Amino acid sequence: MKNRLRVERAEIKLSQAELAQKVGVSRQTINAIERGDYNPSVALALKIAQVFGKHVEQIFQLEDSDWQR
Repeated sequence: MKNRLRVERAEIKLSQAELAQKVGVSRQTINAIERGDYNPSVALALKIAQVFGKHVEQIFQLEDSDWQR
């Protein structure tokens, strides 16, 4: 799954640590999501989207390879 998390954070000048605090996870979790090493749960993805005032699909997108699992 790809995401626009880093871009969204930069647009509102929000650090990984600040986002992590707002959604109740560690900074390392946000970093792992941004790198594509970790896919957030539905609940976490919804919380992240809410912080940015966007729909989940505007931040997270499935890739073709995600359909082949």
